[in-house]
Amino acid sequence: MSAPAPALSVPVDQIRYNDQGLVPAIAQDYLDGTVLMMAWMNKESLAQTLETGEAHYWSRSRQELWHKGATSGHFQKVEAIRYDCDSDALLLTINQVGDIACHTGERSCFHQVGEDQKVAPPGDMLSQVFDVIKDRRDNPNPESYTCKLFKGGDNTILKKIGEESAEVVMACKDNAADEIAGEVADLMFHAMVAIAHHNVDLRDVYAKLASRRR
Repeated sequence: MSAPAPALSVPVDQIRYNDQGLVPAIAQDYLDGTVLMMAWMNKESLAQTLETGEAHYWSRSRQELWHKGATSGHFQKVEAIRYDCDSDALLLTINQVGDIACHTGERSCFHQVGEDQKVAPPGDMLSQVFDVIKDRRDNPNPESYTCKLFKGGDNTILKKIGEESAEVVMACKDNAADEIAGEVADLMFHAMVAIAHHNVDLRDVYAKLASRRR
């Protein structure tokens, strides 16, 4: 088991627990920000989480400590813990093993938007755009610009990346803030089309960035 990250230094005794000695804890994906689940913690489970670097919660129905993933294998490796301005709610930034947090088998517990309707909760904007790009790849529409890029393959996609890169350079040379933002957005979009074309997931890119950040 890896050692807890330096950010795991929440003052257990300073958290404001409710009358049952519990505090709500939200688990959020550390790469794309997706909210995965909400559970309860008490002093003991928070202390265990801080000690082990893996999420431990308190089960109100079973009245016992609950090591997330102990039976399913879907452990939550905790990257950081924050508490809100009133010290009565926790936010866990986690690496979800198996990418499944919900007992139903869904990635997130927050997948319901209506009766018999399941929709994956949004992550950051790049992840949302990437999901659309993958859908265009897997469900071609001849009227779609993205599908036309996929149809053209590397020759078309990489040419666009080259063009957009040059436009980013020119916008930066002109010091035009709005143009810079627009051209960088275009470059990111075409770069995501390229990685989708080669079956590379955006999360793999995020993981590289995360490792370099450390």
